[in-house]
Amino acid sequence: MTPLDVAGYLIAGLMTAVAVWRMPAALWGDEEDRRRRALWGCYAGFAAALWTKTRAVRIGLNDSPVTDLSVLIKHYTATVAILAILSYIVAIYGQYADAGAVPRHVRFARMIQQVAAKASVATLVLLTVLFFTVVDRSTPSDRFVADHAGQWGATLYMSVFYLYLGAASAVCAYQWALATASAGRRHLRVGLGMMTFAMFIGVGYTVSRTLFLWVSVVDQPGEAFALRFDEITEASQVVLFAFFAIGASIPACRNVRRRATLWRAQVKLHALWYELMTAFPDQPFDPPAPLLRELSRFGTPADLRVDRWAADIADAVEKLRHYVPDALLPAAEAAAADGGAGRERTGPLADAYWIKAALAARSAGTPAGDAAAVGTQHATDQDGEVAWLVRVAAAYRTVAPERARQVLAASAAVQEQEQEQQT
Repeated sequence: MTPLDVAGYLIAGLMTAVAVWRMPAALWGDEEDRRRRALWGCYAGFAAALWTKTRAVRIGLNDSPVTDLSVLIKHYTATVAILAILSYIVAIYGQYADAGAVPRHVRFARMIQQVAAKASVATLVLLTVLFFTVVDRSTPSDRFVADHAGQWGATLYMSVFYLYLGAASAVCAYQWALATASAGRRHLRVGLGMMTFAMFIGVGYTVSRTLFLWVSVVDQPGEAFALRFDEITEASQVVLFAFFAIGASIPACRNVRRRATLWRAQVKLHALWYELMTAFPDQPFDPPAPLLRELSRFGTPADLRVDRWAADIADAVEKLRHYVPDALLPAAEAAAADGGAGRERTGPLADAYWIKAALAARSAGTPAGDAAAVGTQHATDQDGEVAWLVRVAAAYRTVAPERARQVLAASAAVQEQEQEQQT
């Protein structure tokens, strides 16, 4: 196995990893993510095309009843991937809501929208006809371009594909170069710059291979030279896909930290949310489920799920206020302070005591009454509220049920004494 073969496996694996990574957001994400579904289709299509170029798959398909089948499948999947990326270009750069003159890049994207699908269908049809009629497939080939150098049928077939590929590469290079120049964030400029560089490599790749094939029809090259040229251009394509895959992933990496934060928030909030929703099963949109089941509900974005859980917890606390005395709040604060907790933990621990004691009161059959006092709001926005609830949930796991019942009993005794004094 040559170094080029090894690189082929690595780049196919890299593109597959990117496609798998971006799949959940593309298929089940919000509206902005769904607009990028076309880009994910490009990753998936090119991943399939790259696997057909790897040595084991290539040889297996070429030796099948349909000679050189890997070439046809590679070009089918690559054509679909190119159509997907052109659709992405249109979706991202073809929108312009402002009044006045439409920018040049928007007009260009809209023009591509009119011809991309028709050009793709025409390319697929023409490739199929040429492959089964004029391409010499009397013997299986390992390196299609090198093995068919000098043959007019294969040259015509590859020229059709390279024309489509080169035009699409030029379109992407043009749009991404403009986007790179106007990008405000550094990571976005870097990612778009790498993708632009990859597309320029793609243009050079298609032009050089097309020229080589047509020159070879006039002047048959030596076998060693043809193979060497094929290997050099294939190596450039490996570099192309490496820059494309990494560049396309860099802008998305800014969301990784937030997604990781949301995932950790779900893990930490689940026990508290689950216990409260079990007490009030009619409150959540769906019946509460174990953590793994909740995390595997890809139809709901993580940020929306966390926001819902925070709202559910707040609503449940509001309902629990009707089952406890006003004295429970100072009793919970006193219990938190008596535990020797630091200042940063006292507030969340007091809330945790209050919630667990209130749940114990409701479970014991305490009738609903007037709303009792509850702790003040500790956050000014949604992210702050979630961060506070995460701390409350962590403290909640440390509160023993018996200790919560003791706090509840102490608050009830204080409430009775206050009522007696008033009477």
